[in-house]
Amino acid sequence: MKFESYWLDTAPPFEHAESAPPEGRFDVAVVGGGFTGLSAARTLSRAGASVALFEAGRIIGEASGRNGGQCNTGVAQDYGALVARLGRDRAQRCYRAYADAVESVERVIRDERIDCNFLRHGKLKLAAKPAHYEQLARTCELIRQDVDRDVEMIPASRIGEEVASPLFHGGLLQRNGGQMHMGRFGVGLATAAARHGASIFEHAAVSAIDRRASGVRIATARGEIEAKQVLISTGASQTGPLQWYRRRMAPVGSFIVVTEPLDRERLDRLLPKRRAYVTSRIIGHYFRVTPDDRLLFGGRARFAMSNVRSDAKSGALLRAGLEATFPELAGVKLDYCWGGLVDMTRDRLPRAGSHDGLYHSMGYSGHGVQMSVHMGERMAATLLGAADANPWADFDWPAIPGHFGKPWFLPLVGAWYRLQDRLH
Repeated sequence: MKFESYWLDTAPPFEHAESAPPEGRFDVAVVGGGFTGLSAARTLSRAGASVALFEAGRIIGEASGRNGGQCNTGVAQDYGALVARLGRDRAQRCYRAYADAVESVERVIRDERIDCNFLRHGKLKLAAKPAHYEQLARTCELIRQDVDRDVEMIPASRIGEEVASPLFHGGLLQRNGGQMHMGRFGVGLATAAARHGASIFEHAAVSAIDRRASGVRIATARGEIEAKQVLISTGASQTGPLQWYRRRMAPVGSFIVVTEPLDRERLDRLLPKRRAYVTSRIIGHYFRVTPDDRLLFGGRARFAMSNVRSDAKSGALLRAGLEATFPELAGVKLDYCWGGLVDMTRDRLPRAGSHDGLYHSMGYSGHGVQMSVHMGERMAATLLGAADANPWADFDWPAIPGHFGKPWFLPLVGAWYRLQDRLH
């Protein structure tokens, strides 16, 4: 079994990174080579701006290349709870931002002709308990009334047509959801940004960001530049001078296993609709079929940071979850196991705006595939002068009390969530 991301291991190489050291002056420096940074670099370069993008490792090497491969509409929280907390108008704007984000991904794929196995088969949220089904039904009705008519409840009597598992009691189907090969998409997005003129520097960790009268100095492991504007798009990165951002997000580990290729007949029986699937538990699972007929199965198996040892422990827990969900896969060979960090905000909503003269977009809280691409475009428009481009501009972002960068509280949070899953 490989302890590395399936998406990264099966992606084509990125062949357009800059080989020379960074130097000179640019209109915009982008810090972070995931989907947000690459999307922003593409959009800015197309508009004629000179762009230097810096990534500490390989492009899409972190969250963008280590996720569950889903590209879904819908907020991370229950929509009804969001309405109760934010009010109907604001909750509608949040939901519609995610719907717009899926459209942004599909448009970029089409415009840049990125070969990434994009499918729009919808997302099915599976009720793990009968009471969860009733809650999902109430949410479904609110969504249908407010923001999306194309949603449907699949009752327990029909859930076997969707998922051949003994665990579920129906589900909420949102058809405006998709999936793709994250590695191929990321390399395609980076290639498009480079083709439009962006300078992309891999293995160039940023060590200092200093404001000057003439602009901002960006010092990296490979050299330094000066830029008129800076966009921070690092997500949950634990390196570099980013303490202000770290205090506002909890880096939560998310873990994934991928099986050996399975025969089509078995997959047609287990998951005939080939949707993106998530379960309703707080510490639940997500899964889908890969382009080469493997089953990808993930979740927050342990509230811990990702490393080789932690990933292996989480992989064992995920195998147990996979076999409970699909008993006929007991003993199936697992070819991949890996983890990554989710940039979780307190309310699980993104944050984008500016602080101390630097722009930022991050905090996608496990729903970043679509929103990162969308917000790269939106923040590029903001830097270019569009005053109303940022859908998250009116959300404040206080620090998490007691959090100074290292998530000492994760085991406590995990214990609380496990208790809530048992009780509710």
